[in-house]
Amino acid sequence: MIVIECAKCRAKVFKYLKVGKGRILHCWKERIIEGCSVREGNEIKCQCGNLIGIDERKWIKMKQRSFTYSGTRTKG
Repeated sequence: MIVIECAKCRAKVFKYLKVGKGRILHCWKERIIEGCSVREGNEIKCQCGNLIGIDERKWIKMKQRSFTYSGTRTKG
């Protein structure tokens, strides 16, 4: 379980079940456990207005350098 935070204001955007190694390029919607994001159309934003990602039906394409994360990854 990892916590994805806004790079600008450090507010929690959502909790995500990360499986495997590597960077976070997109987040599968069914693995998002708890969401605190603001949705405007297909844009996923933080409460401060920072663009975090774009909703592309099955997943959210994450915008690099607009978020940070911490926590443990699940091997898979």
